[in-house]
Amino acid sequence: MSNPLQSTPPEAVPGDTIDDALQQVEHQLSLLWRRARSISHQLSRQVHPDMEPAAYGLLTIIRREGPIRLTDLASCIGVGKPSVSRQIAFLESIGLVYKEADPQDGRAQSIRLTEKGEEKMHQVQDARRQVFRERLGEWPLEDVQTLADYMGRLNAVYGESIIKDTTLKDTESGETANPTQD
Repeated sequence: MSNPLQSTPPEAVPGDTIDDALQQVEHQLSLLWRRARSISHQLSRQVHPDMEPAAYGLLTIIRREGPIRLTDLASCIGVGKPSVSRQIAFLESIGLVYKEADPQDGRAQSIRLTEKGEEKMHQVQDARRQVFRERLGEWPLEDVQTLADYMGRLNAVYGESIIKDTTLKDTESGETANPTQD
């Protein structure tokens, strides 16, 4: 029986091929994604007991980007507007976000955090940063910076593929994005 906290599989030995290296990357990412989902679930519950992790992710984007249209928010995470719309309706119902007329196009709406939403996100993100300090605080600064650089490169590659996949699906279905219909 394997140890679920083990970061490398028992059969893992440094390999000399790209396949060996990719197998390790796949394994490590799988662990990271499982742990990230668990953490996201915990963080979302700190904001509101009924909040889904997807809604927490949207709050994070809204906080980082500022006022944002529903279409742009959906594009940020690579999902359709109906999925995001449902989460935004929930966030509105608990007073964490509100919609306002988009200053660039009065037909569209921008979504922004309420004061309560800003306060909740500040509290949760401070707690999250403290966890990072506890977990990575002993690492040399250079290692943390290297990790951030590699994660940035990986996220860029995956971000590009999401954009390509979304564009391809829209083209195949004959749909076109209409940013004014939020």
